[in-house]
Amino acid sequence: MPMTSLQRRRRVMPGFGLSMGIALTYFALIVLLPLVAMAIKTASLGWEDYWKIVTAPRSLASFRITLTAALAATVVNAVVGLLFAWVLTRYRFPGRRLLDALVDLPFALPTAVAGLTLVTLFAPNGWFGRYLEPLGIKVAYAPLGIMAAMFFTSIPFVVRTVQPVLEDLSADVEEAARSLGARPWQVFALVIWPVILPAFLAGTTMAFARSIGEFGAVVFIAGNLPMVTEITSLLIFIRLDEFNYPAAAALASVLLLVAFLLLFLTNSLQARVLRHARRD
Repeated sequence: MPMTSLQRRRRVMPGFGLSMGIALTYFALIVLLPLVAMAIKTASLGWEDYWKIVTAPRSLASFRITLTAALAATVVNAVVGLLFAWVLTRYRFPGRRLLDALVDLPFALPTAVAGLTLVTLFAPNGWFGRYLEPLGIKVAYAPLGIMAAMFFTSIPFVVRTVQPVLEDLSADVEEAARSLGARPWQVFALVIWPVILPAFLAGTTMAFARSIGEFGAVVFIAGNLPMVTEITSLLIFIRLDEFNYPAAAALASVLLLVAFLLLFLTNSLQARVLRHARRD
């Protein structure tokens, strides 16, 4: 009996057991093992010492600065990233392919180089900084610089998750809505937005997670002043440099917990949106 195309596709790669074994082994070595090591280091502290470290004034200030800057950068990324994806999928113009390629630049560019570039642009004597400083807008060595670095390194997540969904969205659905008398904003709100919402949530979540863990691009432009512009990633690095591994693990566990909670809430919301979409 001849094999079907589905059977042939299944046999192109190794069998399920081998494929799953390789994937799980790689996942355990790259992801689970570091997490377990961090959990062991954190557990060695005890609850009292752990709480003392994560609630220290310097730690709380770093959490506040990191989360506030990441949230602000994510909000900007959500709006600008959606507009980028819309422009790249709905319009044809000279330089479109170049702009599309530049979206991936933060992925390819080392974060330290990104930080140096931002300093060159926004330092008091930089290309933009020399004009912004007299206006009272301080970017370099200020919280605004942290937001700029996080924005630069995380915007591709929103664009690259929303863009494929917009490209696959059939124009016939929009034309049908227009033929029924829907206005442009109604077409977007009632036809397009429900379709791209799961991808949009995924992109913004990944952008936020990338922002709270960003290090290289931020340390060059932040100024790294304790209680003012010191992010949690830098404080973790300082604790590691002091060979205080349990304290570094305790600080890292807070960021990890925030990222996990956010991913859980986002996945739950995505699942609910998809269930409603199937019902409709």
